Amino acid sequence: MKFKVKMSLKRNIVDILRNCGYRLHPKDQKSYIRPVSNISFYPRWHLYISNEDDIYTFKIHLDQKKVSYKGQTAHSGDYDEEIVKQEAKRIINLIVKYNK
Repeated sequence: MKFKVKMSLKRNIVDILRNCGYRLHPKDQKSYIRPVSNISFYPRWHLYISNEDDIYTFKIHLDQKKVSYKGQTAHSGDYDEEIVKQEAKRIINLIVKYNK
């Protein structure tokens, strides 16, 4: 799922995402992850973010499990389901308070 938010931030986006429960992906420093539970690494939210001026573009999906085949990036993921839309709304509600 892809969504955009127009805002001028009072804080660094990395700090804001950390407050939302996300951390840098350990193998891909261009994305962020948030495990669904504290028990295991999967399922987890996977978030990519980019910005141009004051428009932030978020791409989010829910990784259901680890990649099955070595050297592949394909996995079982949810992209446009209701649960993904709810997580997008949660992120928006948390980050708007950092808008100038």
